[in-house]
Amino acid sequence: MINPNELKFQNELDAANKLLEALPQKELMDGNFVIVCSSLDSVVLADELANRLELSYELLFSERLYAPNNPECEIAIVSETEEIVYNSELVNAFDISLDFIYGEAHRKYEEKILKNVYKYRKGKLLENLQGRNILLVDLGCQTGITALVCIKSLINLGVKSIVYGTPLIASDILSYFNTLVDSLYYAKKISNFVDVDFYYSDRVAVDSVMSILEDSPHYLPLQKIQKSKEI
Repeated sequence: MINPNELKFQNELDAANKLLEALPQKELMDGNFVIVCSSLDSVVLADELANRLELSYELLFSERLYAPNNPECEIAIVSETEEIVYNSELVNAFDISLDFIYGEAHRKYEEKILKNVYKYRKGKLLENLQGRNILLVDLGCQTGITALVCIKSLINLGVKSIVYGTPLIASDILSYFNTLVDSLYYAKKISNFVDVDFYYSDRVAVDSVMSILEDSPHYLPLQKIQKSKEI
């Protein structure tokens, strides 16, 4: 029987090192991929990958939506491009109307996503990714809903290809996700997935994210601001 501790990473940097071993590093570098980070939680991972691969990276913001009578029951997610993915089984089981989902999605977009766009991207819209090769990275993939809305958003932005990379992925969604992207890489495949935090012994606080982005030479939005200042 596998010891649960054997499935854990020390921290995000440890996870990045393990994921790098699985990724086709030369292909990513030669293809001038842009790393897209699926959440603020994944910034440390994305930043380390960007440093090691000498690639630029972006953040794609999203917010989760919850059932009206159960604030812990996640039913959908909306991205900053206003793409929506929802769990049809839960929506039907709780008789939740699509009007509620779209209304909540718009509210989360206005109140949460735009706030993050201004805070972490200085109010700039997502960098033009049309025709680019993308490495989408996620700290862990349990249900896949965050990755799914990111993939949907990137496809609608007209990207050329999507490679998905995550240190952790649940076994039961692996085959499905293989059909959604051009290629998929992971460090550990987990049966009976607990939750993402369980597999990290230590995590960098989200409060530190801004300083990481400001200090990074690879974060695209701040690269553009710095170049404009130099001009």
